[in-house]
Amino acid sequence: MPSPPPPISVEGQIWFNTDERRFGGHGRISLLSHIAERGSISQAAKAMKMSYKAAWDAVDQMNNLAGEPLVERSVGGKGGGATRLTARGHQLVANFHRLEALHKHFVNELNRQAGSLTDDVAMIRRLSMKSSARNHFSGRITALTPGAVNDEVEIEIFPGQRLVAVITRESSQTLGLEVGSEAFALIKASSVIVVTEAEGARFSARNRLAGRVERLQPGAVNSEVVLALEGGGHLAAIITHASAEGLGLAEGQPASAIFKASSVIVGAYD
Repeated sequence: MPSPPPPISVEGQIWFNTDERRFGGHGRISLLSHIAERGSISQAAKAMKMSYKAAWDAVDQMNNLAGEPLVERSVGGKGGGATRLTARGHQLVANFHRLEALHKHFVNELNRQAGSLTDDVAMIRRLSMKSSARNHFSGRITALTPGAVNDEVEIEIFPGQRLVAVITRESSQTLGLEVGSEAFALIKASSVIVVTEAEGARFSARNRLAGRVERLQPGAVNSEVVLALEGGGHLAAIITHASAEGLGLAEGQPASAIFKASSVIVGAYD
């Protein structure tokens, strides 16, 4: 006789979504709480036992997917500037803690009734997506132009700010893409070209997002450039150190990110 399956337990996590975009859970809310307490992202990163870069990456993604800033950075001053939560960020943390207490009570009640689900444990799964792409945007499809081989997909990632992707017709049909449906766009940082002083210039690349340099992390060979986009959100690019020096990049400097429509990977949610 096969041994009976072990009893299952129900677990859950709270995530905040806005306009069907997921941006904040327990770990990220903890990061926001530490930033609020310490006024420093480096100190918050230490408290979370994560790298300074990983903390900024998480903050950038939260700001992107929330649709409005949760964390803002001030520069200058005796201490070299500070990082703080916006009013919306403080509100999010407070509401999360209130809901977390209610959620814990709810999960405990589910666990008391979970015995009948044991036989179906193999059917209860939740899929999660992981990607090596540095830039992840979520939005809605505003235009879809079909072609014989490829389709052109336009995704609004922020009000008035759109990305264009070219994907195969087969992929478009497999994903079930249509105008008005939610989708996400992935762009590798190495696929992004950074330009400055390009007023009046024209490029063959379909996507051009304007902004300013918010962070610049130089390396021996390559440098990471993070742009705060005019329409909201952040976009990271990996360029050579020589190129960063040649462009004279510095924090606060206006710059644009350029990338081909073929460099955008489109995905859809179930």
